[in-house]
Amino acid sequence: MNDLDFAALLTPEGRALLDSLRDYDPAQELSVATRLRREHPAGLVSAALGQARLRQRAVAKFGAEDALRMYFTPHGAEMATRAAVAAYRAERMAALGVRSVADLCCGIGGDAIALARAGIRVLAVDRDPLTVAVARANAAALGLADLIEVREADVTEVDTAGHDAVFLDPARRGGRGRTFDPEAYSPPLSWAVTAARTAPYAAVKIAPGIPHEAVPAEAEAEWISDGGDVKEAVLWFGTTPGAVRATLLPGPRTLHTTEPLPDPQPGPVGRYLYEPDGAVIRAHLVAEVAAALDGRLIDPTIAYVTADALRPTPYATAYEITDVLPFHLKKLKALLRARGVGVLTVKKRGSAIEPEELRRKVKPQGPNSATVFLTRVAGAPSMLIGFPAAAPGA
Repeated sequence: MNDLDFAALLTPEGRALLDSLRDYDPAQELSVATRLRREHPAGLVSAALGQARLRQRAVAKFGAEDALRMYFTPHGAEMATRAAVAAYRAERMAALGVRSVADLCCGIGGDAIALARAGIRVLAVDRDPLTVAVARANAAALGLADLIEVREADVTEVDTAGHDAVFLDPARRGGRGRTFDPEAYSPPLSWAVTAARTAPYAAVKIAPGIPHEAVPAEAEAEWISDGGDVKEAVLWFGTTPGAVRATLLPGPRTLHTTEPLPDPQPGPVGRYLYEPDGAVIRAHLVAEVAAALDGRLIDPTIAYVTADALRPTPYATAYEITDVLPFHLKKLKALLRARGVGVLTVKKRGSAIEPEELRRKVKPQGPNSATVFLTRVAGAPSMLIGFPAAAPGA
């Protein structure tokens, strides 16, 4: 989609065409396209169908109410922040007293929308003309144009003075795919950190795999998961220097500290196994979860916590363990067959075996279910078998 195609979608004809595609079925695209081309220009029909596909894919991130009114580019839809995560960040900024934000590298405007809905005025900046047009259209489509000013500019040349906070979301994907080197971000992380220091508060969105040693000393590092999936890490400036935080959505539920505990000691597998949320693991806060559970690790290098008692925690999923065995494929297959296990959940940590490969080899059959953990216990390849355990009071 180019600038002219997008401009055509904003005309009365283009808007009406998009409205007619709200319930569009991609499986019927050929017949729908043929019918629409009898009444509309072929280029407009192609642009509208492409936009309808993007809107449907964006429902998972933005919800149907917003996604079916918004506009997207393929790259923008892929890289946009999930609405729940953006809303959490915006609410945290509002709680800090932030009333105006310079949103640099704003993309299609997902973060700007969340900030505006939190009552914050936003200067949204991007250098790509089409992306800027899409962000501006999204602000208007959602009734937020009075709170969001969208500007086409190089973010490195924007004066952020006068804003309470800066939000930066550097591009982490290049021509060869996702970029893991923070200095290969666009703009580089070093520039983003320098820009963050110009405002009373700042948040810099980064990849969740960033090494802890790359976090600036004056920043607070937060890892955020949504529904158990780690979505991003954020460097906060102007909050608590050196703090580490794991936030789980929905909720939010937050585990944070300025003095992380040392790694817990490993020990024998107890009756219960706890699988910490990915944000807890990324934030290196497994020790805090283990301490709250009076637990221990099953291996010095594996982020599974084991304990003898079942205790409630929002930061880990509990399983009751029935068997702890050295890894042996034939023994596992025989055990599952004897117990009539046909629904098998396979989890792995510290094992090279892929879950789908294991399922193909053991061929589970029967009415019962089980969970198998492929991991290491005290350095030895092992398999733990069990089932989800309901926390007390759940």
